[in-house]
Amino acid sequence: MFTRFEHFAASSLMGSEESPPRKNGQLSFQRSWEQVAFAIAIALSKKGHYEWEEFRQNLISTIGEWESDHDLADPTWNYYQRWYTVLEKLVLETGLVDKSELDEKLINLLSCEHLHDDSTES
Repeated sequence: MFTRFEHFAASSLMGSEESPPRKNGQLSFQRSWEQVAFAIAIALSKKGHYEWEEFRQNLISTIGEWESDHDLADPTWNYYQRWYTVLEKLVLETGLVDKSELDEKLINLLSCEHLHDDSTES
């Protein structure tokens, strides 16, 4: 269940160009890291490390940059890669982590996801 802020943050993106992917009305994540990045971005804003509107405006800009550099039918499009790009930018700008620590955490997250993917294959 969302807190008021989490509901506000998620609903502030609805029906706009920066809307998260949805399936049957629910947020849709293809990989576990996408859900983690989504939750971290909201949590850091909720804790006051940056304003939610700052995140949202950066996301709009980042999506626009990708769209201007790619064909809109480009199969490499991934909404949460744009989301992560903004999250990375803001945590570095605010000094929450330095680049080497962020890289280490990303490697750990992706290796955990790889292990999870391997365990679900049969």
